[in-house]
Amino acid sequence: MESQKKKKFKLFDMNRDGKGVEKGEDTTPTLKFYFKLFKRRFSSLLSLNLLMNFQIIPIIVAILAYFFTHMTTSQTSAVFAPVYGVSLIDPSITTATLLSGHGIQQLIPIFNNPAYIVIAICALFLVLTLGWQTVGATYVLRGMVRHDPVFVFSDFFYGIKKNFKEGFVYGLIDALIIIVLAIDFMFFYARTGTSMGNNLMFWAITALIILYLFMRPYIYMMLITFNMKLSKILKNALIFSALGIKRNIMAVLGIVLVAGLNLALVMISPAAIMQVTLILPLLYFCAFAGFTVNYAVYPIIDRYMIEPCREEPEVQDPRDDLYDVE
Repeated sequence: MESQKKKKFKLFDMNRDGKGVEKGEDTTPTLKFYFKLFKRRFSSLLSLNLLMNFQIIPIIVAILAYFFTHMTTSQTSAVFAPVYGVSLIDPSITTATLLSGHGIQQLIPIFNNPAYIVIAICALFLVLTLGWQTVGATYVLRGMVRHDPVFVFSDFFYGIKKNFKEGFVYGLIDALIIIVLAIDFMFFYARTGTSMGNNLMFWAITALIILYLFMRPYIYMMLITFNMKLSKILKNALIFSALGIKRNIMAVLGIVLVAGLNLALVMISPAAIMQVTLILPLLYFCAFAGFTVNYAVYPIIDRYMIEPCREEPEVQDPRDDLYDVE
């Protein structure tokens, strides 16, 4: 009897499927099974994270272009100029005191053409590919949480190919929503404490951001699973974000915990290895967060939408379970 060759372990093998579900195993999506499934899919998640980093790298490059361009000094207070003018005309202890308080300076970047171009290219790349990258990652993560055989690289691009138009269109809408919410948040945050209306608007925008963060995974999961209008996807996502509130909160707490551990690691690290601890999350964080979120999201959609559809006599695409929903 010939001896079988032992397979070498490849940490980032994107075409190697993880260990499957054992026969008769309880696969109820509980917290206990989450850690068991996470362990099985660990190497696949590391491989997926390499692809998901293309959503993070443009942001990092744009930030570096912003901060590493030429800098100049500027006053932080808007009333510095009039106070300085008054001090020239009528120097006194009062104007000197005001000048010392409002004359604090800070370094701000002087944008040159290369910096503008780099930031614009990064922003354009991220906006145009956001939907494709998200549907590709969601397709792979959906396979993981429902225990399908997963081949990270091929499944990632297969998911993009099968949802090419839908991913691009909603990616643009997604980017627009994120940009608008971010601008509104910064605008009203800067004005908190000035009036009751500004305070109310700040908390309203904060609530909308939290709500959209809860809805967003459901939107992409339904986008790759069902043939249905976007308006109904958004409506269902709003409903599911309420029906799955416990699972949503648990997913958020898990992500916050991992992020907090990363931050603590950076803070306690010696200066000599500070760069290593800053780069470390790029190896795993996006995929781990995506796995946690989709593990929370998929059972809700399965219970209320996929199970009823399985009772129908025909399924359009057996591989994708792509259901038509009116």
